[in-house]
Amino acid sequence: MAAAFLPTASTFLSSHLSSPASSSSSSPSVIFPCKHNAKRKLAICRAVSDSTPLSPNLTKRGLSICFITSFSFLLAGKGCSDANAAILEAEDDEELLEKVKKDRKKRLERQGVISSSNKETGFLQDLVYKLSKVGQAIDNNDLSTASSVLGRNTDTDWVKKANIAFRKLSSSPEEKSQVDSFNSSLASLISSVTRNDVESSKLAFVSSASAFQKWTALTGLVGQLKGL
Repeated sequence: MAAAFLPTASTFLSSHLSSPASSSSSSPSVIFPCKHNAKRKLAICRAVSDSTPLSPNLTKRGLSICFITSFSFLLAGKGCSDANAAILEAEDDEELLEKVKKDRKKRLERQGVISSSNKETGFLQDLVYKLSKVGQAIDNNDLSTASSVLGRNTDTDWVKKANIAFRKLSSSPEEKSQVDSFNSSLASLISSVTRNDVESSKLAFVSSASAFQKWTALTGLVGQLKGL
């Protein structure tokens, strides 16, 4: 993946550019050939300036040529750095564009699954209605009504159907995790209602409703179900 490679590449380039020992290796010349040529020209100029001068005029002229040549190559080296930065930026843009395309494809596929799951959507709509009735009953401290809606355990028909829908429409680990949280909270809710524990029932109901709402948000079903 380009996104995973870019940070490593940036660290690699920075370490080589900042370390004097690495300037003699072959890898920087591959990445920045212009900068390598500039350093080579500077080395040649030093050799010329250290040699025995033929005449004052010739020496000055040689130094001027070396200075101008070296300066030009340093500018060219900067141009290579900018060019490489532009290449990395272009790769980053391509990575972002590819991610957007994949996300869009995933959303379309998910919408296709939802559109072809009318039966499962109906199971979930029934779940919403039952949770609404249970919430109203608990809010009124009417646990007998809540118990009649929930049933005595999680082995009831409406819970089984809800889990059929959960299994079909859950694909990511996050979605499956919310399903587990919902079922666990629902079991606690049924137990608390059966024990006639109002406070525990309220806490368990909030946990159940919260897990279900998070799941619908992750799966894109928020707009498909009424009463949320």
